[in-house]
Amino acid sequence: MSDIHLDDAVLAALQDVMEDEYPILLDTFVADSEERLRLLHQARAEGDAQGLRLAAHSFKGSCSNMGAVLLAGLCKELEDAGRREALELAPALIEQIEREFAIVRILFKSERQRYRV
Repeated sequence: MSDIHLDDAVLAALQDVMEDEYPILLDTFVADSEERLRLLHQARAEGDAQGLRLAAHSFKGSCSNMGAVLLAGLCKELEDAGRREALELAPALIEQIEREFAIVRILFKSERQRYRV
């Protein structure tokens, strides 16, 4: 798996497309990701493999769209575990996802700082 936290080319493309709305996109991703993490924890606690798979799939998509490469890869691993109903893998994967999201959140907040007026 790649060790790149953020794909600069994806971020540059998002800046071009979103223009003045780019900072809002960064804020929205962070807020949505926190909710997606909550859903991952909830599905794991309930032993809901299908819910875990769906939450991980959704999180993976948003991470891919935002260029969070490593985070997207971890979400894919969790999605695959949910698909196989391998719930015993969920705690360690969710912990890895949380650690990587903490890094991504800092990077996005730093990116966001560039747009403060």
